[in-house]
Amino acid sequence: MHYWDGLAAVPESPAPSVVTIGNFDGVHRGHLQVLDQVVSAARGSGATSVAITFDPHPRVVHRPNDLQEAITGYEEKARLIEQAGIDAMLVIHYTLEFAQQSPEEFVKNVIVDAVNATAVVVGRDVRFGYRNSGDFGTMVELGRTYGFEVIDVADFGEDRRCSSTWIRESLREGEVREAAGVLGRNHRVHGEVVHGFARGRELGFPTANLSDEVQGMIPADGVYAGWLFDEAHRRWPVAISIGSNPTFEGVSRVVEAHVIDRPQEQVEDFDLYGQFVTIEFVERLRGMVAFEGIPKLVEQMTQDVDRTREVLAAVPADPRP
Repeated sequence: MHYWDGLAAVPESPAPSVVTIGNFDGVHRGHLQVLDQVVSAARGSGATSVAITFDPHPRVVHRPNDLQEAITGYEEKARLIEQAGIDAMLVIHYTLEFAQQSPEEFVKNVIVDAVNATAVVVGRDVRFGYRNSGDFGTMVELGRTYGFEVIDVADFGEDRRCSSTWIRESLREGEVREAAGVLGRNHRVHGEVVHGFARGRELGFPTANLSDEVQGMIPADGVYAGWLFDEAHRRWPVAISIGSNPTFEGVSRVVEAHVIDRPQEQVEDFDLYGQFVTIEFVERLRGMVAFEGIPKLVEQMTQDVDRTREVLAAVPADPRP
């Protein structure tokens, strides 16, 4: 996939393209339906398939005090869009100045002049231009003016429309299985493994602690069954803990994963420090609680590991690296 970092990076006199526009946070099943139509329409006409997105998210620019975690990190989003078969991703650097464009100015400058669109694939809820004043009807009118087709994509979902909002709601409640149903895959976060307080090792449950710079939305506090992918693309079953370690009166939230069932020869020399790893959530086992003493904590951790083993035996890992 070609990666165009800003309008200036788009080649001059680009080939005809079929495009879509969106933030694609989570790249969920609804997004994938849109991207699939873009790819199909482009292949059918010999055009280039292009996904246009924004960095930062427009919400961050217009409402800087109303911060909302991104479901997927930037690199993960690009990877998922590429996996969908898109030929090129154009990332527009969103600023207040850029937001002043009228709907027609946005369409002419970006969709027509920059990427030479012959077709635009969007949902009925599309909004664009100054104060989101452009809608689906506006896009159709501008398509007639500038000579591109507008392809309507129906909402995707059965009882409820697939959306990034739904995924965030699920993750805030720790409902990672529900989030996976909307995403079409298990939810993942990415981060560097750093040194922690080594309490897990002292208790017989060493953990890989992620740094504070985690990419992806962290689910609710609790214990989860899941998988860890290291830099060598090896996959490890893990019991994941998210929280402030209330038994030890912790304050800051920590994401840590205990690798289970390692081969005996790797028990002593297993080292993930400094690696940028991926943690995938399969099922929430329980909430985070403070235990009355270390023995009860160790007993519960042993049960968590046993339950993790059961869950992962029944639910295969997503094989993606």
